[in-house]
Amino acid sequence: MKIIFMGTPDFALPGLNEIYRRGIEIAAVVTRPDQPAGRGKRITASPVKERGLELGLEVWQPASLKDTDFLDRIREVSPDLVVVSAYGKFIPDKVLSLARDRGINLHPSLLPRYRGAAPIQWALINGDPQTGVTIIEVAEKMDAGNIYGQRSVDILPDDNAGSLSQRLADAGGILLADVVELIERGEADPRLQDENKVTLAPRISKEDGRINWHGSATDINNRIRGFYPWPGAFTTISTLKGIRSIKIIRAQVLDGGGGSPGEVLEADGDILIISTGDGTLRLLDIQLEGKRPLAAAEFLRGCRIVSGDILGKNQEGNQ
Repeated sequence: MKIIFMGTPDFALPGLNEIYRRGIEIAAVVTRPDQPAGRGKRITASPVKERGLELGLEVWQPASLKDTDFLDRIREVSPDLVVVSAYGKFIPDKVLSLARDRGINLHPSLLPRYRGAAPIQWALINGDPQTGVTIIEVAEKMDAGNIYGQRSVDILPDDNAGSLSQRLADAGGILLADVVELIERGEADPRLQDENKVTLAPRISKEDGRINWHGSATDINNRIRGFYPWPGAFTTISTLKGIRSIKIIRAQVLDGGGGSPGEVLEADGDILIISTGDGTLRLLDIQLEGKRPLAAAEFLRGCRIVSGDILGKNQEGNQ
């Protein structure tokens, strides 16, 4: 079996590593072109490019997957299979048709649940106890291809999108290599997705992270977990320097209530408790705009907040 591996971010690394470890021939690694990153906008290679070069593999970075030279290179290689994990762009049929068995893709949900760009985030936001990974054929309709294999992954109480993504990547990497070997042996048995059970996971925007304190403590906490590390769940506070934005990195749902939505019920020592539309939240880790994340005790020492303050009071559409 000779494959072309297509991926870009850290999420794709476990699959690349596992396929390489098992001795499956990787004819080439295809990843996105180097991009500016960080505050200095320094041109940076993708994690998949860096790892591919470390493994001594040939790495291609086409500006377009429809580029004639790129397609000619695939034609020369004559791969059996295109393996995709978080490449970041739609894979056109012109690429897939050059591989004997076309292509498979790793998707981080239990399809047909959560088709779309943000399945990990929406599983957390919706409070699901479990999610998983699915290997599907690359199809024209997004995430709708036949299923080659699935593996369930429990969502832990302290999971956020970052930690859950890593565990899904690890599980998906093993499953991806398993499916490649099944195809190689001629033992793969893909099945149709049940279109009656499709749910969607639309792309997340930065504005989605704005906290509406009228929601329940549980729902707000799920959004805090789902939106970390990006875009972050944020709200506003009134300070001596004016209205400032803060991100809530980690929180804990408490019983009880007693205040208005967004009202600070207690701010003392390492205790910062906020009322919501249903229940209360203890804020554990907070980040003031432009600053590093801090535990509640350190945050309270540097930012004056007192009982009765209202978070989000001046943010549009909330209070």
